[in-house]
Amino acid sequence: MRQSRRCSRSGCAQPAAATLTYVYAESTAVVGPLATFSEPHSYDLCEFHAERLTVPRGWEVVRHEIDLEDAGPTGDDLLALADAVREAARPEPPRDPADDGSGTRRGHLRVLPDLT
Repeated sequence: MRQSRRCSRSGCAQPAAATLTYVYAESTAVVGPLATFSEPHSYDLCEFHAERLTVPRGWEVVRHEIDLEDAGPTGDDLLALADAVREAARPEPPRDPADDGSGTRRGHLRVLPDLT
């Protein structure tokens, strides 16, 4: 279930539909789909305010398509998540029988004791 966030504009109680982020180094404002999490340096905007955003003279606005019908993660997102969980749950491979125990193993590296 998606948590409802409100528009960041003062006095607006409409649900957020887009996220606004400023790229100060490039004098650009980016308006895109609503971010998954509310970030401290970005602003959630309703559809009305996202469409009517203006920026200072000399700045550029980059608008990414906003899908208001987005119901959450896609099938590909869920499959990628399931693959990542499966990979993390895999048991470690068996130890190399040729390993005589001398030295300390760190992943694929081995630290050998000083023989001098």
